[in-house]
Amino acid sequence: MTELALDGSAIDGGLYHWFITRAADAPHWFDSLVSGYASFGLGVFALLMVAGWWRARQAGSAAAMAAALAVPVAVVAAYIVNDLVKSVFDEARPCQVITSPLTIQPCPGVGDWSFPSNHSAIAAASAAALWLVGRRLGAVATLCALAMGFARIWVGAHYPHDVLAGFVLGAGVAVPVLLAARRWGPPLVVRLESGFLRPFLTSSTAG
Repeated sequence: MTELALDGSAIDGGLYHWFITRAADAPHWFDSLVSGYASFGLGVFALLMVAGWWRARQAGSAAAMAAALAVPVAVVAAYIVNDLVKSVFDEARPCQVITSPLTIQPCPGVGDWSFPSNHSAIAAASAAALWLVGRRLGAVATLCALAMGFARIWVGAHYPHDVLAGFVLGAGVAVPVLLAARRWGPPLVVRLESGFLRPFLTSSTAG
């Protein structure tokens, strides 16, 4: 696949520099909190997916369960598409181009491209999909996704446009997947409920 050179610093390098300068001057406890979330915060979305599944199981609705089960599928699809797009652009990580001040996380190595942000795509896909499962879950996931985008810039891993592109791509992939699941998934869930997966799909004990 032919790679296209992308000069991220010319797009919003100044804004990126503003963020990492603020990070360099921030209290250590805050940087540690943001850094931890930037590295491990995707686990929060996994917990929200489990909550969505549990809610659908308690509701006993085939349509709700079809949507809940489609959330991880949508997230994986968004990651794959984002990674394909990422392989087209050889945008160096901003911390490799703008080297002062030092970022609060080690800079990824050469060849670990920056555009678009995988973390942001996964977070946005999770949030968009969970909105179609439940508004409260979607609202919480959206806040978590915004926090993830902020964290990835704060630690120096991405330019702001990397995060925005990841958000658009992640949500753009997830929504059609969820809409398709809500339309065509319920009959499959109903069939599966007649087998050994029934306890996983519904809390109802009726035959």
